[in-house]
Amino acid sequence: MSDVFHSLQTTYLHIEKWQRLNKKIVAGFTTKKAGVSDGSYSSLNVGFHVDDLSKNVLLNRERIARHVQFPLENWVCGEQVHQTNIHFVQPSDKGKGAKNYHSAIKGVDGLITNHSNIMLTAFFADCVPLYFYDPVTSFIGIAHAGWKGTVHQMAKHMVQKLQRYGVEIENLLVTVGPCISKMCYEVDAHVVKQIPTIFKANVVDTKAGNRYFLDLKQLNVDILLQAGVLRNNIDVTNYCTYRDETLFFSHRRDHGKTGRMLGFIGFLPWLHEGRE
Repeated sequence: MSDVFHSLQTTYLHIEKWQRLNKKIVAGFTTKKAGVSDGSYSSLNVGFHVDDLSKNVLLNRERIARHVQFPLENWVCGEQVHQTNIHFVQPSDKGKGAKNYHSAIKGVDGLITNHSNIMLTAFFADCVPLYFYDPVTSFIGIAHAGWKGTVHQMAKHMVQKLQRYGVEIENLLVTVGPCISKMCYEVDAHVVKQIPTIFKANVVDTKAGNRYFLDLKQLNVDILLQAGVLRNNIDVTNYCTYRDETLFFSHRRDHGKTGRMLGFIGFLPWLHEGRE
């Protein structure tokens, strides 16, 4: 079955459907292949916040920058604290978090902008990447949603933030990217209790011993639908970061000692002009 993410390079998958709509857009998700990191981080780890050599992380990021035609100086990274804060990215934010972790935008898990020549980024190793694109206003966004961000409805917060900037809900496109899949994601009652009741029956399967399987992809879809996003405007990948071991790092599969993939979205500067 065809997936919303397609392989262009060994190093990343891209959202081909959006690129067909607008050749200016660059949006995708990196693999763990063709980098320079060793051991548990082999080989395309892009996370500075794990126990990898910073020089290797920087080399890996520079490789991706060349492949997607976005220099590191134009990347913007959030701190990612498993909350629901969102930052509107301006040109003055370019480069924040791109070459080190400490300069990332503090306290945010979501980024939006309508400026070109900026690549919004987030980092993943089982958590859910959420991509947003409005072809009418040229607003784009990316969000990091682990189980905490998901149950606190990061997806809804992103939609509402974009609406406050003039995005009409019927125009908003959303893609749910590679993350851990339901049958690989076992959780306990502590997690399940925090899922809003309206969504619980559709996303949780009970197993013996007070354990459960949680479908993070479907939970994010259901939250998006309740927020008003049209079902035909939501795409969901079939990729699983846990199961697809040759492609992706997985925090759970790799027992916490692992690298990170990059989710990214931006407009090429020579084809699009950002505006307030």
